[in-house]
Amino acid sequence: MITTDNTHARTGTGISGIWELTSTEGTEGLPFHNSIKETLHLDVDGETPQMVVSGTWTLHRLTLHWIAKLEPIGTNAWKGNIFYKDGDVSMFPYNFVTIEAQGLTLRNAKVVYSEGATPLRTAHFTWVNQYFYPVEFEYDTEEGITPVLAIDTHAHPNHPANLPREELSIESVYRRAGFDVKLSTGNSVVPLVGAGNDVRWSDAEMHDAMQVHWSQYSNNPKWAMWVFFASLHEEGYPLGGIMFDDIGSQHRQGTAIFNNSFISNAPENDVQPDAWVKRMKFWTACHEMGHGFNLAHAWQKSLGNPWLPLQDDAEVRSFMNYPFAVQGGVPAFFQNFEYRFSDNELLFLRHAPERFVKMGEAEWFDDHGFKHQHTMMHSTFKLTLRVNRETNRYEYLEPVCVELKLSNVSKDPQIVNKDVLANIDRMTIIVKKNGGKAKQLLPYVHYLQEIEKEVLMPGQTMYSSIFASVGNKGWLISEPGDYLIQVAIHLENEDVLSNELMIRVEPPIDRTEDFLAQDFFSNDVARTLFFDGTKSLENSNNILRTVAERLPHRKVAVHAEVALAMPLMKPFKLLGQDKIIHVTPPQIEEATQLLKPALLERSHVAANTLGHLDYHFYMDRLSESIAAHSNHPEGALAVQNKLLQTLTERKVKPVVLQEIKDKQLMYEKLGPGTSVR
Repeated sequence: MITTDNTHARTGTGISGIWELTSTEGTEGLPFHNSIKETLHLDVDGETPQMVVSGTWTLHRLTLHWIAKLEPIGTNAWKGNIFYKDGDVSMFPYNFVTIEAQGLTLRNAKVVYSEGATPLRTAHFTWVNQYFYPVEFEYDTEEGITPVLAIDTHAHPNHPANLPREELSIESVYRRAGFDVKLSTGNSVVPLVGAGNDVRWSDAEMHDAMQVHWSQYSNNPKWAMWVFFASLHEEGYPLGGIMFDDIGSQHRQGTAIFNNSFISNAPENDVQPDAWVKRMKFWTACHEMGHGFNLAHAWQKSLGNPWLPLQDDAEVRSFMNYPFAVQGGVPAFFQNFEYRFSDNELLFLRHAPERFVKMGEAEWFDDHGFKHQHTMMHSTFKLTLRVNRETNRYEYLEPVCVELKLSNVSKDPQIVNKDVLANIDRMTIIVKKNGGKAKQLLPYVHYLQEIEKEVLMPGQTMYSSIFASVGNKGWLISEPGDYLIQVAIHLENEDVLSNELMIRVEPPIDRTEDFLAQDFFSNDVARTLFFDGTKSLENSNNILRTVAERLPHRKVAVHAEVALAMPLMKPFKLLGQDKIIHVTPPQIEEATQLLKPALLERSHVAANTLGHLDYHFYMDRLSESIAAHSNHPEGALAVQNKLLQTLTERKVKPVVLQEIKDKQLMYEKLGPGTSVR
């Protein structure tokens, strides 16, 4: 029999939930006690009780938050040690709390605060709500995509033997975690206008879509999340979902699920492939939305900044762990998965200070914990951080691109994740200005990707690049001075620490640069450069145009022209406020004119400031766009010829040059008037 969770109720005797202060007795150690507003989160029954109570005190503009672990001391009575305090702790001298639920309906509570064995203050509370916080979800769906918003928990035979059979919805998952979930009336199917066959989304398009969506709301933190169900990311099959950390002034308020990615393909010979796919899509949505509540991955609890010292747990059966990453893979995960969050995650969701959890407040992965790198004395790998230029001096306004090189320095083949150098979620990147505080580079967007393994032979290397100047907190490298950059990647058995890379940012050469810097070093420009362009942040585009026009011979012009040109190279999707996806056609001639001085005429300057990897990437995108949309393969061939010449002169590895030659040959075989799709 299938049961359906149609109610908003959580099970239990109804004591758990939020309580509000009604009166107090005793004032020792607490001035202004009559002015305090106080709430309790009592968590002793109902869904997965944590036997915890937390409280928030507000006195004018001062706030204090505390948490205690409880033990029963009688019927409907508990006592516990207050082990966590946050805020103005001078208001709160207590270290023990005793709670007794009273009355026939248990809707009143007597709370005694103590210092040691001495009771100092008694407070009386009344029960308000069975949930700890309210939250609103809005689901929008790309035309032609069917989102999975609920599943039959027994539809696939691989499940725990004691798992109840029910129709479980996303809303039910979060209600059981303690949230009063409501659905927005704005849920809609988003039509695609003029998209043709190109229904893949770039980071820039997704970023612009979320910018437009959240522009309809106030720039204040709110308990609300937008979930967009789309077809595919431009990276294709391996990318299942993303969460944007910073949309304007909003944090953790938007996520996208890509239904046609790897989550849509069941393993061969699976007994219930349709149920497998629905279950995977459902898990993906709950997982990505969990990031919106500031939950880290199960193996990342010890990264970030501390709120409580949490331990990593790579084997936990939680929405926040990857099913394909545990021992035994997906079958082993779902054999013991009860469609819930772990106890540590529930502790965070229900009892962390509200600003840590609420959308629009703390950045993703903030306030979760940080540990020393687990480096080995004789590492299997060597991580090199470098720049492909004559000196480590950067012009004023010039963004900093660095290259990562991972080498297998052991005598044996090593298995690594294919995206080990591209997945910033598994890295710690530190940028420190001389004389200033170290800052961690955190990305604007987080990916749910299929884990693909790769064998790295002895002496073999992998490469990737990092745009080191900006992160989700804005500019990390801007002012003149010396900066240290260092990276650690977190592998399964060890952390690999890079060398320390020192760079210098030169002062402005004239008043023009100094004047332009006031607009250039903005959060909007930072996001535009990070995402390789935008069509929604027009003010940012205007700033980049001004920089390129007034500083044409400075290296920052290369970065500005690349960001302006990239959205023009392909059909670009924009989500309008009319909830219709409008597709603008590629503007190849305009893009080519923008990039001709930047990438072709000053090719060595471009390779110097972008780095060899990114220069290669942008030249490939330009040639592919010309070949696909302009019917002039000879133009694409000219781009590849220039790329080969430049990287040959810069003594790039022969294997890279051969890749360029192979692409040259492909374009040579195309006749005039043909295109590559």
